[in-house]
Amino acid sequence: MSAAGPAGIEIEGLVKQYGSRTALDGVSFSIGAGEIVGLLGPNGAGKSTTISIIATLLRSDRGRVSVAGHPLPAEARLARRALGLVPQQTAVYPSLTARENLGFFACMQGLTRTEARQATEAALELVGLEGRADEPVAHFSGGMRRRLTLACGILHSPSVLLLDEPTVGVDPQSRERIFTAVEAIAARGAAVLYSTHAMEEAERLARRVVLLDLGRVVATGTPAELVARSGMALRVHLHASRPLPEGWLAGVAGARLVESENRGATCVVEVANSAAAPPVIAAATRAGGELIDLRLHRPNLADVFFALTGRELREDDGSRGEAA
Repeated sequence: MSAAGPAGIEIEGLVKQYGSRTALDGVSFSIGAGEIVGLLGPNGAGKSTTISIIATLLRSDRGRVSVAGHPLPAEARLARRALGLVPQQTAVYPSLTARENLGFFACMQGLTRTEARQATEAALELVGLEGRADEPVAHFSGGMRRRLTLACGILHSPSVLLLDEPTVGVDPQSRERIFTAVEAIAARGAAVLYSTHAMEEAERLARRVVLLDLGRVVATGTPAELVARSGMALRVHLHASRPLPEGWLAGVAGARLVESENRGATCVVEVANSAAAPPVIAAATRAGGELIDLRLHRPNLADVFFALTGRELREDDGSRGEAA
């Protein structure tokens, strides 16, 4: 159980098979109240299957799942009352206005007329659509429709919120609005599961991340913990105007040559810290003349995932038969 508070989501040993194919193989994690956890992995990793089981849309073959204290599938009806689900695809009616869409979904959630009106106004403001509330959704951009889909999923103030790739294809403004809204929802006490294959989104939003690959959890922890645990260091990528001679890095403390290409003109140097980068650059300039390209790379979740699995976070593995 998370130290953030009582677990909104608890999963232990989750297994899901489609015939002879295993989509989830012993997945376990928990999310506490007020916590955002990123479910991170490439397409086909099992993220959408995990979301669907938590949302009571699928049943697992083995394992234990609890949502807001309600075990599944025995108390699925009670769990649904506590759940908010924002699917991959926008789920709003184009012919209705934003306000009419929200009114419909509020009614479906069982809110009274007064509750629906108050929840609608609050949701519109949260996602930044209050100024477009009475326009048909058919006139909305893709990012605006995704923001409205998020608003529809939170009308009933769920204590558990599931987001399945909520920013795919959206513009930067809508992405920031979605991020701000998700952070506000968590600050009110909701347990948030944020499924994505975008490393930068997980690093921005998630207190913890669960790295999923081929249906298995390969690592869990904060982004900083996972990077530190990997042992990877800061790297200087440089390309000189002419090949660097052998031994050009000799005498530079805290630096180690890890890759060399183009007869030594293109190099990757691992450094102990950022203070060691300037001496590396100076040595390369002395040895090879002008630097054509220079980049300092700090290890991130994508590097950790590749080190653990040998695969990129954005790779598409159709063999697993799942979109995400």
